[in-house]
Formats: sequence, C-alpha cells, structure tokens
Amino acid sequence: MIAIRDAFGAALAELGEKNKDIVVLDADVASSSKSILFGEKFPDRFFNVGIAEANMFAMAAGMATKGKIPFANGFAAFVIRRATDPITSLIAYQKLNVKICSTYAGMSACYDGASHHALDDIAFMRAVPNMTVIAPADPAETRIAVEAIAEFQGPVYLRLSRAPSPNVFDSSYKKFEIGKGVKVLDGNDVSIIASGYMVYKSLKAAELLKKQGINARVVNMHTIKPLDKDIVLECARQTKAIITVEEHNICGGLGSAVAELLAQNDVSAKMRIIGINDVFTESGDYEDLLDKYGLSAQNIYDTVLKLV
Repeated sequence: MIAIRDAFGAALAELGEKNKDIVVLDADVASSSKSILFGEKFPDRFFNVGIAEANMFAMAAGMATKGKIPFANGFAAFVIRRATDPITSLIAYQKLNVKICSTYAGMSACYDGASHHALDDIAFMRAVPNMTVIAPADPAETRIAVEAIAEFQGPVYLRLSRAPSPNVFDSSYKKFEIGKGVKVLDGNDVSIIASGYMVYKSLKAAELLKKQGINARVVNMHTIKPLDKDIVLECARQTKAIITVEEHNICGGLGSAVAELLAQNDVSAKMRIIGINDVFTESGDYEDLLDKYGLSAQNIYDTVLKLV
C-alpha cells in the first residue's frame, strides 16, 4: 500500500520537469504533503509561506494572474477553516488557474482528532461557484489526476488522504477524465457510488454481497463537482437503488450531490447516504475510526441488505 500523499508528491515532482510554469506553495507542511519532493528538485519554483494559509492562497492568486500554474498545499482542515476568503473572493470569483491541494482529508490525520479531521471540505467547495472538486480513489488515480488538473483551466480542489491506500487500479490505468465517473464493477441489483478510499471499501462490500446473490455496481465518483449526471441517472434507472459512500459529513457531500441530482430530474430510486453522521469525530487508529463511524465494508454490506 502507498499513501496517496506520496503518490501526489511524486507526480508533482515529475510534472515539474514537463511544465516550467508550475509553481508550488506550501503552508509549512511540505514534508507531510510531500510537496517537498518538488521543492528539492525545483527550489526556485517552490515557496514555503509558513503557517499562513490565507496568505498562501492570495499569493497563488497573484501568480496565476501572471501565467503561472500554482499548486498550493495545506492540511485540508486548515485550508477550509483559515483560507475561505481568498479561495472564494480571489481564486474562484476570477476563475484563476490555481490548484488547491489538501492533504490529510477526511479522518486520515487520525490521531490528531477533530481539530485536524476534514469532514466539511467538500460541502464548502461544492458551494463555491467555478470550483471543480476531485477526490482520487488510490495512488494510481492520484498520479493521473495531478496531470489532468494541471492541464485543466480554472480552480480545482484536490482532496488527498494521508493514509496508505490499497490499489483499486494498477499503474496502467489511464481512464481518468474530469467530470466522468468510472464504473469499476458492474451489477444490476444496487449501485454503490463512492469517492476516495471508500471506493476500495465498496468493492470489498460488493464481494460480500456477491456471496448473498446480490450483484452490486460500484462507481468511482472521483469528480464530485461537476457530478457525472449521466452515470448517476443510469444507475438510478437500471438498478433502482443507490448507496453513496464518502469519508465526509453526510451534509453537503457526495450523497447530497447525488440526491439533489435525482430530485431535480424526477428520477425515482431508493437511496441511502453513508458518511459521518454530522458529529465531531474522535482520535484513534485510522481503520478503527472508519469502523466506528460506519465507513466499513461490513456497514456498506449491511446497508445494502436493508435497502434491497
């Protein structure tokens, strides 16, 4: 297993070789975000601004107006809680080409507790006009997501975990396209739509369901905004039941996005949202926390059985 942050750092360093317009800013967490790998190779294009997230994004906005492609890195919890003003009023309002890279998303800063857990970031970023929101499923997808957002014009929020991640895809995976979900397992009884590490958990749940004669479709919704309308509506119409799974508050995240889409298109399907049930989370071992808050393959399995 490779940590998604390690895959991100390696991809960023490789990208620096190909594109001289890329600059990297970090809020004094370069060793944790792994942006240090870029900094070691390209010190003249790397800026450690200190523990000053709001200032970092204001600097990134200025660099973007001069044709640079800033990748600005920080812990997800502090990006959201300390830098919403420049992200909204400078970057998003002007559609500046800044890549907001948030590591330690979800509960992956496990032992640091609620102050460092980022479970509201998707909700905020979804509500910001002009913002694209991406949460890769594994290291392989993280690498190609970094390349894709570098080519994409406009602000992007890239949500990255600290934790080691099992592989969903192998190194030859090249299917990533912003705004297009990926069907990683087919099935006609229920659709499980997941993002981030929860894609792997959903695949494990699908294995358990198969033993009960239930064929689950698993969709990797790596782009949460813009949501892939076509694949969601296809799932609803073909399986008639949808479960969303995310390492995020159930308010305002992937589940909310899917529910909003179904409501706006008058499509009827049974649906459940699996996520953090609007509580502050505790400190502890990462896998233990996922189990405690219902983000386990077993809970996905149990929820499907109740639904279908």
